[in-house]
Amino acid sequence: MSTSQRRGVLAAVTLATALVVAGAPAASATAEPEIEVSGGLTQPVFSYQDAIREHVRVQSPVDSDGDGKKDLVRVDIIRPKESGSGLKVPVIMHESPYYDEPGVGFELDHKKYDADGNVTKFPLFYDNYFVPRGYAFVSVDMIGTRLSDGCPTTGGPSDVLGGKAVIDWLNGRATAYDDQGDPVKASWTTGRTGMIGHSYEGGLAIGVAGTGVQGLETIVPLAGPSNRYGMWRENGTLTDIKGGQQWMAQRIDLDPDEKCAAAHQRMTEGSDDDTGNYNAYWRELDYRTGPVSKASNVRASVFSVVGMQDRNVMGSQFSTWWAGLPRSVERKVWVTQYGHLDPFWARREVWVDTLHQWFDHELMGVSNDIMRRPRADVQLGPDRWITQADWPAPTRTTTLRPQQDGSLSGKPSTGTGSYLDTAQPETAMAADPATANPNRLAYLTPPLKNAIRVSGTPTVSLSLKLDRPTANLGVLLVDYGQDTRIHGADPNGWQGLKLADGSDCVGERTADDDGCYLRMADNTVTSGFQVVSRGILDAQNHTSLSRQTPLTPGKSYQITWKMLPQDYEFKAGHQLGLVLTGTNSDLGDAETGTGTKVAVDLDGTSISLPLVTGTSSGE
Repeated sequence: MSTSQRRGVLAAVTLATALVVAGAPAASATAEPEIEVSGGLTQPVFSYQDAIREHVRVQSPVDSDGDGKKDLVRVDIIRPKESGSGLKVPVIMHESPYYDEPGVGFELDHKKYDADGNVTKFPLFYDNYFVPRGYAFVSVDMIGTRLSDGCPTTGGPSDVLGGKAVIDWLNGRATAYDDQGDPVKASWTTGRTGMIGHSYEGGLAIGVAGTGVQGLETIVPLAGPSNRYGMWRENGTLTDIKGGQQWMAQRIDLDPDEKCAAAHQRMTEGSDDDTGNYNAYWRELDYRTGPVSKASNVRASVFSVVGMQDRNVMGSQFSTWWAGLPRSVERKVWVTQYGHLDPFWARREVWVDTLHQWFDHELMGVSNDIMRRPRADVQLGPDRWITQADWPAPTRTTTLRPQQDGSLSGKPSTGTGSYLDTAQPETAMAADPATANPNRLAYLTPPLKNAIRVSGTPTVSLSLKLDRPTANLGVLLVDYGQDTRIHGADPNGWQGLKLADGSDCVGERTADDDGCYLRMADNTVTSGFQVVSRGILDAQNHTSLSRQTPLTPGKSYQITWKMLPQDYEFKAGHQLGLVLTGTNSDLGDAETGTGTKVAVDLDGTSISLPLVTGTSSGE
């Protein structure tokens, strides 16, 4: 939000609600509470127990189940009691497909209802914390889930347009109904709305923002996907189960399968698992450049969180969308070494305080220093965070080339090597790099004299010949050196966390909702190496993700593509490793390896790294 916009919001809030700064005299001893600001933060002056709880059904513009009626979207609301008698409040909106299955958050919370159908317990802490500070909290059952009509489409247009319809209702542009079918207006709100959510929920926030809808002032996507192709594919390879789109839709929708059979069939046919190609179906679900939602249309400010060890919503989902946002969009980001994570579970106190300042600034127009702070918080290791002006950090490109003797350096190279495309986990690919392995080639730099830091997206270029028409080409960037690191990619863990003693209670409480959550701590591992970044490509898609072009066996090809982004420090004494390999089984079991022999010409093979300039740590 710009300074002029913030002044306008403050003026509107002052007129509508008599915004009070702590220390100013009250109008009278019996006056109802008003929004109060102290130290650049709204204060908890409203009763959570006495808050208004209600629900409506917003009419959407879509008929996702084909029953001839526009889908109605269930919206559960909690707002300060005073908003029923003139106080107008902004909205924090959490739209989720998870309220039935599997549940919301790490504790898999569900809604609880009273006899009138109003929610007495909302999952997560947003209502407990923000309603006492003068916000409404709006909990939206995504189309096709819980108490909303329709069919979920796993990121499809109806998912997005259902959420947009709620923003439109909050701003007087759509119709909602109560249980008797009577229209209900959102006369209690300023219309200024912020969306927040993790994973699928974060993707909904990204998708709705990409429609350019007015009234959505900010979004906080936490590990949210910006394109569904990238959830199940990586450069033509399948990185998860076949039929993943339909599987997800059926998982979150408890209605009989027959109701949404047509939607499921469309997902199955459109996904085109046989080729892994990007097609018109996937473009419709692409919030970067798609026909329904696109990054260039975003008007809302953005506060993103990304886990660089996330194997579900991988880092490129964030980095490509982030780069496509208009330069005018105000933004902030946390870049972590965790996996698929909501930072509430990792850095709770700092996260709640930062989120509070963000929403106050963007939705209330409160003058605080959130936008004067560095834009990016970056985690470099256990309990080690730095800040910097933007992400990625300023870098220079350094190109390293594999040498015939197994080293990796900036020198020109000659020689060849070969390996077989077989499916392996990353630990097998990267372990014992000095030992010959028919399923990979490994090259290491000498021990580093000084720490260096990668910030951004590496690029790999391979000069190769195949003995068959295709192969899955895999590349790993590895940090070799004994160290204790965040175990963000632990397949049996909590995305880089472990349970800790005790719990924290955040915000106000009622008998049904205590607002208390388990504590967690960093889950670390001490090991001799860590995979830092990875890249995989179906060689048939080397010229286009939209069509396959089989390679001519024995013919030389130069194939270049981007790996996954990262922000990572290699410590002094460690070695950078480049591992050339085949199918990465850690990214899913849908690909089994082709058995193709990949012959590599080292002279034309390299990895280009964005290395941070200046102080390598950014501190």
